Amino acid sequence: MGKTIVLIEPGKTIGGMTSGGLGNTDIGKQATIGGLTREFYQSIRNWYQQPEHWKFQAKDKYTAKGDRVTDDAWFVFEPHVAEQLLNEMLAQAKVPVVFGERLDLENGVKKNATEIVAIRMESGRVFTAGMFVDCSYEGDLMAKAGVAYTVGREPNSRYGESINGVQTTEPARLGPKPLDPFVTPGDPASGVIMGLQPDVIGEDGDGDHRIQAYNYRLCLTSEPENRVPFEKPAGYDESEFELLFRWLEAGNTRCLPLGSNPIPNAKTDTNKAGWISTGYIGMADQYPDADYQKRKQITDAHIRYHKGFLWTLTNHPRVPEAVRRRASKLGYAKDEFTGTDHFPHQLYVREGRRMLGRLVTTEHELRKKRKVDDPVALGSYGMDSHPTQLWVDKEGALHADTPKWTGVGPYGISYRSITPKADQCTNLLVPVCISASHSAYGSIRMEPVYMMLGQASATAASLAIDADSSVQQVPYQKLRAQLLKDRQILSSGGKNR
Repeated sequence: MGKTIVLIEPGKTIGGMTSGGLGNTDIGKQATIGGLTREFYQSIRNWYQQPEHWKFQAKDKYTAKGDRVTDDAWFVFEPHVAEQLLNEMLAQAKVPVVFGERLDLENGVKKNATEIVAIRMESGRVFTAGMFVDCSYEGDLMAKAGVAYTVGREPNSRYGESINGVQTTEPARLGPKPLDPFVTPGDPASGVIMGLQPDVIGEDGDGDHRIQAYNYRLCLTSEPENRVPFEKPAGYDESEFELLFRWLEAGNTRCLPLGSNPIPNAKTDTNKAGWISTGYIGMADQYPDADYQKRKQITDAHIRYHKGFLWTLTNHPRVPEAVRRRASKLGYAKDEFTGTDHFPHQLYVREGRRMLGRLVTTEHELRKKRKVDDPVALGSYGMDSHPTQLWVDKEGALHADTPKWTGVGPYGISYRSITPKADQCTNLLVPVCISASHSAYGSIRMEPVYMMLGQASATAASLAIDADSSVQQVPYQKLRAQLLKDRQILSSGGKNR
């Protein structure tokens, strides 16, 4: 659209979770994914049509779930391939990328009334622009610009929802034997082991500041030539894995507690599996509002936990031999994340801050009980939140504070949900920490949706610059026309792609 841009990346790698291990993309209905986002996934497909890109697996031996592999686009890929193709897109568009610069959280935003004039990095470097887009998982620019936001879960009563707040109705999970939760087995007076609550905190539907569990999406392989064994991390604390030991001792040994989704070249996008896995439950509650030092402590703890979890599965004598034997067939993929010892560079921040913008998208919009008249992208993945707390009942059954996965059809995401209120900021768009309730965000928080909202934000920013107007004043019909021209999909079924 004829504008100049600078992309500021605090780390060393662009792409967030897309290049950070989430290679088995959560898509919902792939027909809802259009625009530049679909172009990226089409480039993935084109990459894997070339025989030389199949080093550790024959192409015809690879299978993916559902419609993640189509004749038009692929939604499965290796992390390094995503990074390479994203960099190629940036180079083709001549977008300058500044690495290793973080917003100064003390004096990082200069405003004139409701307009951001400039942002300052910790290094002292200053960037000026007519428009700003906060594409971060955390929403620091949004927050420091004085835009209202929330963290955690609203009570169901706030927006008349059904699966927000504390959730205790998910069926309990009981192994072949009861799980003993006490530090001294059989002795309630000794307290419960790490990772458990004595009972759920809160009543069904209550709001709180708890954050759904984060984890890392690990790229693992069983291919001997490309496998790096798991090592015991510095600071390993076996008490962190007492719950894992008790779960296995209760007879839950049929499957590895790793959710390994296949991606090309005999690798996996390994997610959590069940409630005792790589989800580091209850350990991210302070992350969204934390400063950089505290976030690093939380991130380091997650890394240590993940590495310790993998080492424990393969080496600890309290893990049954059959489980150790299966786990030891896996290792880190040697040709992935080569700059970070084969461990992902990006923590899976499933939910950070959420803006309180001109419209808060809720379950009602997702269920189509309220019409969205100004959609800029579609979502279609089910409402999904990971556990925030675990407890065990007197029968030794495990319970989690997590809602039942709730499917939705394709729904429109309002332009008003990516723009702040006009009295707070007039030249900022927020495509990731968007204005949505916790339960609605559980569906929106998918990488393709973030990408499409990113395109919508940049389009709106360009139109606002052309008209010398605020982002709130961009005429929706003009925005819609440009998005459709650029192949964004704004109605279900994808007929306007």
